[in-house]
This record gives sequence, C-alpha cells and structure tokens, in this order.
Amino acid sequence: MKFKAQQIADILEGDIVGNSEAEVYKLSKIEEGEEGSLTFLSNPKYNSYLYTTKASVAIVNKSFVPEKEVEATLIKVENAYESFSKLLEFYNEVKNNKQGREQPHFIAPSSNIGENEYIGAFVYIGENVVLGNNVKIYPNSYIGDNVVIGDNTVVFAGVKIYSETQIGKNCKIHAGTVIGADGFGFAPDEKGVYKAIPQIGNVVIEDNVDIGAASTIDRATLGATIIRKGVKLDNQIQIAHNVEIGKNTVIASQTGIAGSTKIGENCMIGGQVGIAGHLKVGNNVKVLAQAGISRSIKDNLMINGTPAFDVKDFNKSYVYFKKLPKIVSKIDQLEKELKAQTKQNE
Repeated sequence: MKFKAQQIADILEGDIVGNSEAEVYKLSKIEEGEEGSLTFLSNPKYNSYLYTTKASVAIVNKSFVPEKEVEATLIKVENAYESFSKLLEFYNEVKNNKQGREQPHFIAPSSNIGENEYIGAFVYIGENVVLGNNVKIYPNSYIGDNVVIGDNTVVFAGVKIYSETQIGKNCKIHAGTVIGADGFGFAPDEKGVYKAIPQIGNVVIEDNVDIGAASTIDRATLGATIIRKGVKLDNQIQIAHNVEIGKNTVIASQTGIAGSTKIGENCMIGGQVGIAGHLKVGNNVKVLAQAGISRSIKDNLMINGTPAFDVKDFNKSYVYFKKLPKIVSKIDQLEKELKAQTKQNE
C-alpha cells in the first residue's frame, strides 16, 4: 500500500518541504531509512541522521531548521512524535480494515452476525453466537455456542473462545489466546484419585480490553471470571477460574493468578508475578516483576519479593541480604569474644 507525501501531510495537517509526489510504502527508523520509507525526527540527538537517511519522507517539527541540504521530503508539523504516532494508528486501521467472508468457513444458521464483518478462512462460529458490527474474526479461530462479541472487537488468528463467553466492544484478542477453558478444579475421592469438578460458569470481558497472544482465561466453576473495562493483558498470562480483574489494571507477561482472587482497579503488575488464590489485591497496587503474593494486599501499596512485601522494606532487607555472609561472620566473632570475656570474669 503506497501513500504520497501530500496525502500524509493532509492527514497530519502539515506543511511539505520538497516533493509532494514522493511515495512511501513502509515505515523506518531515521538511522535505518531506505528509499520508499517514511520516518520521523523529534529528538535533536538524531538530527545528523536526517542528512544521511535514505528515507523518502521525514516528519519533523515546524521549529526544525536544517543546517544543510536534506534529500528527503519533509512534512513539518507541530509535534513530530505525536504526528508519527497518529500516523501509526491510521496505518494500522487501514492495514486491518478487512471485510467480507473468506472460504471455507462455518457459521451456524442460528448465529446473528452484524454489519461490516470480517470472517477469515477456516473460522468456526457455533450456535446462537451474536457478533456486533465491525467485528473481525481472523483465520483458524473458534467461536463456541452462545458467545456474544460486541462492536469493533478484533479476534486475531487461532483464538479459541469457548461457549457462553461474553466479550464487550472495542476489544483486541491476540493470536493463540484461549478464553473459557475449564478452570483447574479437581477433588480427590476416597482412594485419592482426582476427579474433575464441572466448570459451568463463563467468562465476561468488558469493553476496551486488550489480551496478548497465547494468554488463557479460564471459565468460572460457578458465576463468572470477569475482566473489567480497560484492562490490558500482556502475552502468556494465566487467569484462573472466578478471578476478577478491576478496570484499567495492566498486567505484564507470564503472570499467573490463581482461582477466586480479586484484583482491584488501576493496578500495575509486572512480569512473572505469581498470585495465590482466594486473595484480594486492592486498588492502585503496584507489584514488581517476579514477586510472589501469598496474602491480601491493601490499596495504594508498592510491593516486591517472594513472599511479596512493601518495596521500601524489601530494598532495605536486600542490602542486608547481600551482606549476610559478612554479618554472620561478624556475629560468630562477637560470640567468641563474648565467651572469652565470660571465662575471664569467672
């Protein structure tokens, strides 16, 4: 897909310096620019690259004044960084603006599909599914019976959404994610053999949620596993049955949350965090990477460690931990001196 410099300038409300007919079809860093690419300059420390870049078009601030000749066509805007971000959003929308139904696919007759849909090849849509308008289901995805998906939601390739799942508007679910699989519910019988407990709840995902690739969100045993509005999940995250995540919470990769734990609103959870089951994590909590949470956490805390505790106490403790061999040696020496002093006094 090619764009002319004038088209880009019109989108960004910028001024052109150079060839308005210059065409670009890809994006690049300014130091790696190639012919046919579009780049941007906002940080002055990269100014020198503008004079050597092979990029055909560069977005710069209106305040920028070249010190020597520039081969690239310039588009001058108020804020180059913001304009480039805006252009990335526009490019992404155009790139992903797929419509229609590819063959082969299966849609159960009882399903209700909204307008302007995209159904990729080898998609399966089960009975009584409801898809809103502008929903996109990429190839090799499975949508189980009675699933509801709201307007403008995108389901990328290879996603599996089990029956009864409810997904809101403007969500993105990235490739390989599984939503609504059975929770990890087993109970031993009198012989110690584990038997599966039926998981008959569902998963509810509210509006404006992003879910990274290869993540798993288990259905509830009873009731619902709930992901509230605005939650952002990274790749490879495990959310167990009956977990609830409060609105606008963000969670980094490889975090695991055990069953029935409630996470508050506006939390920030780092990568590889482990959270035990049946806990409550308050609002505005920050959890540093690789922390292990085994107890409930109050609002507004920043925690670290395994088991996790207040980050200030953790940092102080870590200073002593690094010195632990010296501290132990010093204690041993003091004990010897104390024993020797005691003998002298006897």
